[in-house]
Amino acid sequence: MQIKMENIHKAFGKNKVLEGVDIHIEDGEVHALMGENGAGKSTLMNILTGLHKKDQGIVQIDGTEKTFASPKEAEEYGIAFIHQELNIWPELTVLENLFINKEPVTHFGLIQTKKMKAIASNQFEKLSISIPLHKEAGQCSVGEQQMIEIAKALMTDAKVIIMDEPTAALTDREIGKLFEVIRSLKKSGVSIVYISHRMEEIFTICDTITVMRDGRTVDTTPIPETSFDEVVRKMVGRELTDRFPKREAKPGEPMLEVKKLTRKGVFENVSFRVRAGEIVGVAGLMGAGRTEIMRTIFGLDGKYDGDIFVNGKNVKIKNPNQAVGMGLGFITEDRKEDGLVLDFPIKDNIVMPSLFSFTKKGLIQSKQEQEFVDMLIKRLTIKTESSQTAAKNLSGGNQQKVVIAKWIGIGPKVLILDEPTRGVDVGAKREIYQLMNELTDRGVAIIMVSSELPEVLGMSDRILVVHEGSIAGELSKEEADQEKIMTLATGGRIHE
Repeated sequence: MQIKMENIHKAFGKNKVLEGVDIHIEDGEVHALMGENGAGKSTLMNILTGLHKKDQGIVQIDGTEKTFASPKEAEEYGIAFIHQELNIWPELTVLENLFINKEPVTHFGLIQTKKMKAIASNQFEKLSISIPLHKEAGQCSVGEQQMIEIAKALMTDAKVIIMDEPTAALTDREIGKLFEVIRSLKKSGVSIVYISHRMEEIFTICDTITVMRDGRTVDTTPIPETSFDEVVRKMVGRELTDRFPKREAKPGEPMLEVKKLTRKGVFENVSFRVRAGEIVGVAGLMGAGRTEIMRTIFGLDGKYDGDIFVNGKNVKIKNPNQAVGMGLGFITEDRKEDGLVLDFPIKDNIVMPSLFSFTKKGLIQSKQEQEFVDMLIKRLTIKTESSQTAAKNLSGGNQQKVVIAKWIGIGPKVLILDEPTRGVDVGAKREIYQLMNELTDRGVAIIMVSSELPEVLGMSDRILVVHEGSIAGELSKEEADQEKIMTLATGGRIHE
């Protein structure tokens, strides 16, 4: 299936999102679509699949002009879209999620569960997925949910599959398996539109790259004819000197310390400390327990054994309100579920945890509140027309910036960042890294959980590696490298 989109324009109210975009997708091609957050990548694909109507331009499929009335119609035609924010029904089983509204039925209208299981098992086998079909989808990790979505798209017998940040929550092994699947799909003539901010992946798996900036196409180039630096330059319209800003840590007193922290069956005997002005990276494979440790410290997951010390004082944290009161902030890995109220304006999301600081005698001081919000929007370069824009109307990366603004607003002593740059473009990543440096310069202690090893190595002063619910080892900035981290993360030992 060949797709041509030419001179595509789209505005939401006064906000012009696309202003003349061109993209040509060939049969059996892996086509990368890159651009900063808010460049219009997802909007362009939403127009192709019938979720949004274009204001101007032409969409041709195999030489014929075509417009879809809905994503369902596009899917039936052979175009599937795996979105960055996963469309999983948490209360339903994995099997039910795979066949939602597509259940095979008998002549009498009875659902053919046996047939569903056979089809699903076959698809899971192809992808080397070992998630039980009867498991409740809400109990699956974000990475497992991502694999379910990919399996679901492949089951529609699609001719074009759009993948929006498909590896954001996957382990290296899962990414390797996904790439194998993409290569075999390509051989059978399926085209992939691959939206990602991970340069290494683009140069590994893609054939062609189209770069967008501010709602326009900058360039389309075969991958062998371009480079990392050139793509970044086209994306941001400027040179990015270093991927990670320089850090000069001057650690102070311990701000957070945990001793023998345990939640039976999840993690045990976890002990570590993070000092003022320090970034401690936490690495490990998906399912190792990194997020669960952080959720417990922040009071999200109920009872625990062991001790938590905040600023030298032994405390019992029973809920997030207590944690915030003690100066802890937590930026979660799942911004849609835990980080944002999507229907609320940006302003309300940002001030939510710090509303008390704008209240005097029971009245909200609107002027100070607005100045505070405007300052954070400007500081984090959140792309929006107004602070009254609903969070759901922002791109994924800008949503992430709103979550970060929300927690910076409380002036935390300890900030836990769980996958802080997931789905964030290369320019915005650097802004987040610089912000982390500014916070540590002011004495904030930061814990950064990340699955991106270059990020862990580039930003951490010390690195803790978690394996199967325990801390497998600690590495200093000087001794750490990818090989050592992966050795510890997979249960190995480092030989001196």
